Amino acid sequence: MSQNRLQQLMQRHARLEQEIGEESRRPLPDQARIIRLKKLKLAIKDQIALFETQDRKLAAA
Repeated sequence: MSQNRLQQLMQRHARLEQEIGEESRRPLPDQARIIRLKKLKLAIKDQIALFETQDRKLAAA
């Protein structure tokens, strides 16, 4: 995975955080949408962590 891909993942993670906040502040937030967004955000966070772990292993080798 390239640094460009990592940057894309981090931007997507930030956008999801923003969407979650916006939805949460609505008068009647859609809880199902919030749950979906949080799951997506967590999946992206896992991808970022995997990338960073692989990057550290390569640097140590």
